Amino acid sequence: MNGVGAAETQFHVLAVDDSIIDRKLIERLLKTSSYQVTVVDSGVKALEFLGVEVNLIITDYSMPAITGYDLLRKIKKSTSLRNIPVVIMSSENVPSRINSCLEHGAEEFFLKPVQQSDVNKLRPHLMRGKNSNPTFHDERESHDQLNINKRKPVEECLSPDRIRTRFNDDLELLQ
Repeated sequence: MNGVGAAETQFHVLAVDDSIIDRKLIERLLKTSSYQVTVVDSGVKALEFLGVEVNLIITDYSMPAITGYDLLRKIKKSTSLRNIPVVIMSSENVPSRINSCLEHGAEEFFLKPVQQSDVNKLRPHLMRGKNSNPTFHDERESHDQLNINKRKPVEECLSPDRIRTRFNDDLELLQ
């Protein structure tokens, strides 16, 4: 394996989704991008797993017991985990939910089905997380650095033409 591939496989992504179909999809997309991937089916299992070094967490919003939003809040409140980038994904395009996640520390909010172009947006968050060491920055510098590549809240950047078209089984356009 060449040096570039070896460096990329060092990124470990924890994918959390209660839907086996969505878990398999995100796992395949992440592995295609040469990430090491661990998948779990609940927020509870994700919290149990976080003793292992993880470079990024991508989680579904709507899950039983601990939602993706709850998982995000727990991670961002933890002094030992808060620097791990968290990405939320959901099949529901609810602007208030998206804004709330972004305001509470999510790096991105992806609409399902997640696509390869979405996964490609993860690299800057992984690179920043891998290269930053919060003990050597003061609080303000660290906060400013974390917001460099962060997605803007929905009301600032969502346009009506940015809606994904969905198809039914007969491939007819759904309105």
